[in-house]
Formats: sequence, structure tokens, C-alpha cells
Amino acid sequence: MRSSKSRSRAKNNRNRPSGGNVVNRVFESSGPEGKVRGTPQQIIDKYNQLARDAQLSNDRVAAENFQQHAEHYLRLLSEAQREMEARREEQERQNRERQAERDRERAERQEREAARQSDPADAPQPDVMDFTPAAASPESGLVETPENKGAEGEAAEKKEKPARRPRTRKPKPAPSEDASSDKGDAPEAAE
Repeated sequence: MRSSKSRSRAKNNRNRPSGGNVVNRVFESSGPEGKVRGTPQQIIDKYNQLARDAQLSNDRVAAENFQQHAEHYLRLLSEAQREMEARREEQERQNRERQAERDRERAERQEREAARQSDPADAPQPDVMDFTPAAASPESGLVETPENKGAEGEAAEKKEKPARRPRTRKPKPAPSEDASSDKGDAPEAAE
């Protein structure tokens, strides 16, 4: 069971600003002449109007009371606006820093691309490329491909391959004397 003290505390905390956008938040103010409801600017305007009315009716105490209520909401509003302005300035500063970083990265990337494009043009290019087997030696780590083999490489490749042996055929069995009686390939056994 809850105590009445904790319930009253929770009830009192409901009207306090809990961060968020105080400028557009709707407040309910319990003033001397009842509740005033609205955004801080609307409440300020209402209390200022009530203070003018009290002053016109020569009620200085009520006028001062209304002005104090208006001043309270004016402080709330100005503090919220200062916080919003500080947040906005911080976001703008972060955006400027991010944009400056992006500009720096873009400039570095353009410099690298320009250097990459200018390096091959500045380097001396060989007039003739050497495709001899010595250029593709095993020590260089290069693999010899058919494109970089010259006529000498093809001749050397032919020499390296072992010669094929001619195919030998098995001799056919001699025809037997009695060819008409021979119905199969196997010779008949002698009687």
C-alpha cells in the first residue's frame, strides 16, 4: 500500500517541465484567480493582462501577484529559448566540423587521384618490351604465358616434350588351312 506522501509527491511533479520542448508545452498554472492554461507565452500574456486589469482597479497587491506569476513563466520561456539556441549553435558547429572534414577528405582524394594520373605519365616508358625466356625465369616469380613466348620459346617447348612412340600393333594370327570350318576366332584344338 502506498503512503499518501508518495502520492502527493508524484502529483506535484506532474506540472514540472521534464525537458522536451518547453516553448510549445501546455502548462496549467494555478493563479490567484483560478487556473490559467496554455503555452508559456500564452500564460505570460494572460497574467500581464490580469496585472493591467488589477492595476486599473487600483489593486496593487493583485497586480504585483500577477506580475510575479508572469515573470516566473517568462523565466521558464527565456531559459528554454537559451537552451534551444545553445543546442542549435552546437548542431551548427558540429555540421561545420563535419563539412570541413568532408571537404578535407574530398581534397585529399582529389590530390591522390591527380598524383595517380600524373605518375604514369611522368615515368619513362620502355619502347620495346623484352619477352625472352630469361625475362620469365623462375627467379623472377613470373609465370610464363603463351603471349610472352617468342618463336624461340615455342621451339624450346617442342624440344622439351618427349617424343611419342609409334603405336605397335599386335600380329594377326595366321590363317588356318581349314578356313571354312573355322567359325570363331579361337583356334580349334587338335585331335
